[in-house]
Amino acid sequence: MSMAFAPISMPRLSRSVSVSGQRKEAVSFRKVNTKHDATTYECCSYQREISDLDVLYSSFQKAKKGSDWKPQVQRFEINLLSELVRLRRELNNRTYALSPLNQFVLRERGKTRVISGDHIRDRVVKRALCDEVLIPSIRKYLIHDNGASLKGKGISFTRRRLEVHLRRYYREHGNEGYVYLADYSKFFDNIQHEKLMGMFRCIIDDNLALWLLEKVLKQAEIDVSYMSDSEYAKRYNTVFDSLAHKEIDKALLTGEKYLRKHMNIGDQVAQVAGIFYPHRLDNYIKIVEGVKYYARYMDDSYVIHKDKGYLLELADRIEQEALKNGIFINKRKTHICRLSDYWRFLQIQYALTNTGRIIKKIHPKRLTDMRRKLKKLVRIMGEQEFVSYYNAWFRNHYRLMSKKQRNNMDALVEALRRETHD
Repeated sequence: MSMAFAPISMPRLSRSVSVSGQRKEAVSFRKVNTKHDATTYECCSYQREISDLDVLYSSFQKAKKGSDWKPQVQRFEINLLSELVRLRRELNNRTYALSPLNQFVLRERGKTRVISGDHIRDRVVKRALCDEVLIPSIRKYLIHDNGASLKGKGISFTRRRLEVHLRRYYREHGNEGYVYLADYSKFFDNIQHEKLMGMFRCIIDDNLALWLLEKVLKQAEIDVSYMSDSEYAKRYNTVFDSLAHKEIDKALLTGEKYLRKHMNIGDQVAQVAGIFYPHRLDNYIKIVEGVKYYARYMDDSYVIHKDKGYLLELADRIEQEALKNGIFINKRKTHICRLSDYWRFLQIQYALTNTGRIIKKIHPKRLTDMRRKLKKLVRIMGEQEFVSYYNAWFRNHYRLMSKKQRNNMDALVEALRRETHD
């Protein structure tokens, strides 16, 4: 005699009910939902595999933004399915290799930097690495006032936090106090690979992610064969400058010695590393030192306090702690200023008045740079495109300019437009 078994369901007990004067226990049944619900990834912090085709596809959609006009991106998209399958196979087999970088020098906002551009397939993989593993892993170790390169944050967030700190400070102490402004020297050039990997190994349990991260850092290594043995021995205790390295005679770069520090600006992994690398220093300042009014945006930070003597002592302790973590404080750009005087943070001049008003002014050099830029762009842009570009910039900066500065910028744009397009 054969017996058929019904599938087992999970019982769910509910409260007792009374039927015809008798108490009975009501039992209902529900089936276990084993379907894969992708909509819950965000809310449950579920980590998908980097090599998953859905992950690679969504990473491509993000990576192509702003560059979908480039031929290499269009060629990749024409063969999208085969390219993504190829990437998945290479990642699973650990045969994936990074393409050579396209490096160029960029001069912007008074700074000269060496920028590295990735091939589209490398941007897709790095995007998947950052979005699925690195950023979810580091978030809980970052202080709230770390404002760079995270969703919901950015330069505007850090500027708002500074204003919040100034208002709270004013309610406690008035405008009598000081601000310590710190800057890291050649920040991305001096990120040490071993220290960074040690930090990530402590929080990431994903062999593929760690393997990829090692490849990215290997690509960022610098050939320093020109260094003497004594210079090479002190390589981690001195500041490395990639701009100066670019002037070295290529014949001296023989591949005998490599520097295991430096991250490529323009690389998304470098941006995540820039957020995470000083997190121990951030937590030291916030927790160990108990500093209330502190924030950092990548390599720029500030501390607000009523006592200048305390800030001088704190600056020494911060410098010592920074050196332990492989970070060099740029003393030339580090200052302690009165809150009531004009001081500059993230290209904006601030002052706190005795009435609690926060004065904000755009740095005059930024206006000079913009005027020069407009004189060049008017020759290569159409009239409508040029006016739209200026209006977008003006909307973001008009609150920081005086009435005279606004009128002067409007007059310049109108004169350029008439001279070129009328």
